[in-house]
Formats: sequence, structure tokens, C-alpha cells
Amino acid sequence: MDTPKGMEGKKYATWDSPVEVAMIQNVVEEDGGDFSKVEMIPSTVTDEVSALQSESVDAIWIFYGWAGVKMELEGLDTDYFAFKDINPVFDYYTPVVIANNSFLEEEPETAKKFLAALKEGYEYAIDNPEEAAEILCEASPELDKELVTASQKYLADQYKADVEQWGYMDPERWNAFYQWLNENGLVENEIPEDAGFSNEYLPE
Repeated sequence: MDTPKGMEGKKYATWDSPVEVAMIQNVVEEDGGDFSKVEMIPSTVTDEVSALQSESVDAIWIFYGWAGVKMELEGLDTDYFAFKDINPVFDYYTPVVIANNSFLEEEPETAKKFLAALKEGYEYAIDNPEEAAEILCEASPELDKELVTASQKYLADQYKADVEQWGYMDPERWNAFYQWLNENGLVENEIPEDAGFSNEYLPE
């Protein structure tokens, strides 16, 4: 199952979101698979490792920086594929920082100061993943320290993987995804180019 075609005849844990289901169908078919042969199981998964170990499902959509790292720590032998490797339009940004438009209009300097502070935190985590993990665990002691540390070590290379400036978003990546959503009727109103994101508030 290291490519989407391998999901044929397997159980996939779905949130039954129209965009999610359409993306799964797209990558399976782009890989030459038959989407009708994928068994869609309503997801109640709270722990991906346990769900896969119990074989209640065969495939789960994960954030690799957490669940994928946890699978490595647990020694669970899994296959993995990234959507963007099958269809480049799925190379959108996630997770993201969100603010509402009225706040940005009324408090632009506050937004800029917040992002400047956030940048410092992320760049500290890039340079010092173990220390960053320690800080996070002190603030949230309920977290698994081994997992947090391993996750931070993985993410340290991802936070600025393809850019010089922390936080910068390439408009082409969002616009390609918007176009796909529009063309496939997955939004009520067509999303215009360059909507919903900005690099304007980033620190220099």
C-alpha cells in the first residue's frame, strides 16, 4: 500500500468530508486504481497506531510529523504516500495560522508582532528541537515526551523546508488547489485566486 492503488480491497478510515473523499478518489485513480474497490469506513479513530494494530482499518490519513513519527517509535511497519507526490495540486499548506479579516484590518501591527514572536519560536525549534520539546512538555506535561522529542526532530527540517523566509506561502500552491476545488464543484462559491492567505504580515 505504498501507493494509492494499493488501497483497493482495503478499509480506509474516512471523515466523509466531500473534499477528503474527492482527494482520496483522485489519488487512487491517478495511480491507476479502482476507487470503487476501496472500503470507506466511518472514522472513530483517536489513535492511529492502535487502529492499525487492531486491523479495524487498513489505511488512515495522517499528519506524518506526529502520527507517522509515533508509528516509527512503536515499531509499526507501515506504508506511506504523500498526496502531493501523486498529484501536485495537493501540495497545499497545512497546518496554518488563521486570523479573521476584521482583526487584521483593525490590528495589523498586533498581527505583525505576533508573527514576529512566532517566527522566533519556530526558528528556535529548528535550531534546538530537543530543547523546544522540553519547553512544550513543561507546558503540557500530559504529552508523551519521547514522541514530542522525536516529532520535533522530524519537524525541524520541515518548518522551512522549501523557503528562506519562515512562514512564506507560495501563491501558486494555494491557487492550484483552489482551481482543483473549483473545477470539481467542491465549494459553494468559486474561490478566486490569492484568496484567504497573505504574506503581508510576516516579519522581514
